[in-house]
Amino acid sequence: MLLSSSALLAVNPLDAGSLLGAFGALGIAVVMFAETGLLVGFFLPGDSLLFTAGLLCTTGAHSGPHLNLAQVLAAAVVGALAGAQTGYLIGRRGGRALLARSRGRRLHEGAERAEEILDRYGHAKAVVLARFVPVVRTVLNPLAGALGVSARTFTLWQVVGGLVWTVGLVLAGYALGSSVPNVDRYLLPIVALVIVVSLLPLALELLRSRRRAGSR
Repeated sequence: MLLSSSALLAVNPLDAGSLLGAFGALGIAVVMFAETGLLVGFFLPGDSLLFTAGLLCTTGAHSGPHLNLAQVLAAAVVGALAGAQTGYLIGRRGGRALLARSRGRRLHEGAERAEEILDRYGHAKAVVLARFVPVVRTVLNPLAGALGVSARTFTLWQVVGGLVWTVGLVLAGYALGSSVPNVDRYLLPIVALVIVVSLLPLALELLRSRRRAGSR
């Protein structure tokens, strides 16, 4: 699908519905790759994009493009797995230096959380858990490479985490769209709820960190 320059300018990269309407399944693959593999992609709406895509795969959704479930799942999985592996390789070749050059506060906070998760849970569990925490899932992959996490361990567990995260959210959206008539009428509040829920782990981690710092 070719888009005019004016149509491209009208696309809001922070809005899942806008991205899906403009690019469909291809947009999902690109966003998943950028969010999980490139440090510049930390602001992208991964959770809400996956959930909304699943919702728009149902025949009852009319407020956006109708997407094919198999294509959405394939695009999400390929983008997320390829992105994470690319991020890891970037980290092996200088992830710390790239992060040091960035001035983004959220990115540096995410890096701190990612390092804490790696230390607290161990490499395997941390790689899986990071998939479900915005910003952390962007920075943990290059950080794992920079910290010398073995390629075998990282690859195995990023595949496990990537599959659970992408397939789980897409199917959750699809299940809701299939079971609730005209659910797309409430798309905006549903997506807002998904975003809030996805940010809870990060908020709780920040709260725990502040409490630990205050008790010292």
